[in-house]
Amino acid sequence: MPFVHSDSVKIHFRTDAVRGPTLLLAHGFLMDESMFDPIRKVLAHTDINVVAWDARGHGRTGYGGNPRFDYWDLATDGLRVLDALGIENAIVGGVSQGGYAALRMALLAPERVTGLALLDTEADACTTDDETYYENFFDEWCGDGALRPLAEDLAPRLIGGTDPQIWQTWITRWLAADRTAIRPAADCLIGRDSVGGRLGEISVPALVLRGEHDHSSTEDKCIRLADGLGGASGVRTVAGAGHGCALTHPEQVGAALAALVTACVPDAVEPVAVAGI
Repeated sequence: MPFVHSDSVKIHFRTDAVRGPTLLLAHGFLMDESMFDPIRKVLAHTDINVVAWDARGHGRTGYGGNPRFDYWDLATDGLRVLDALGIENAIVGGVSQGGYAALRMALLAPERVTGLALLDTEADACTTDDETYYENFFDEWCGDGALRPLAEDLAPRLIGGTDPQIWQTWITRWLAADRTAIRPAADCLIGRDSVGGRLGEISVPALVLRGEHDHSSTEDKCIRLADGLGGASGVRTVAGAGHGCALTHPEQVGAALAALVTACVPDAVEPVAVAGI
């Protein structure tokens, strides 16, 4: 398993190790880098080098010596992954919290980010209502009550789509994990700052994409994100998808990602033609 140290944290990542342009992807909350396995399959016949890593407190990545961190730290972690692979620049993207990290990578190291793939995400901080909801939710998740009902209620909302098998895969993982270990990551989510006022600093080609039924990254939030970025051309919508369209609709999302890579590195990638977005 490949790992790289970022400060005191041992970051787990995975790479396709192909020679084409690199697409570095960051997963959503309560997920891990394996959420991009369906995307890897769609892009397997291209020359795109898909790299993904486990965020702090997720998958095979822990917290290191200090469990307190923010999404700027996750952005640094992503850059350390590129360093470990000897990759100077990449198209960077992410789902939900992964998008928070991707935006901050573009602000921290603009010379290394040649494109942005922002999937079911936003640039804003939590609202007061968001903070209250998350605090109550994670108090329950990390508490002593039955976890299964929470997990079974969360999976369709967090992932979306209509395939219970996908939901069950993640429910099983959540039930097998240490339920209290997610708390520092939750504090990061709740306390995140807004980068909405800095979007104008980012001019690289950008894909802003959301699932049609995503009630978290709403249409208004995504329009605001796309409007603030110099390189985005509106919001692309995946019909029938929810917050986890990368999991439930990988063909459509994969095609959009391939098109973005082609826009950033012309003639480097064979197009992936899929209708529906």
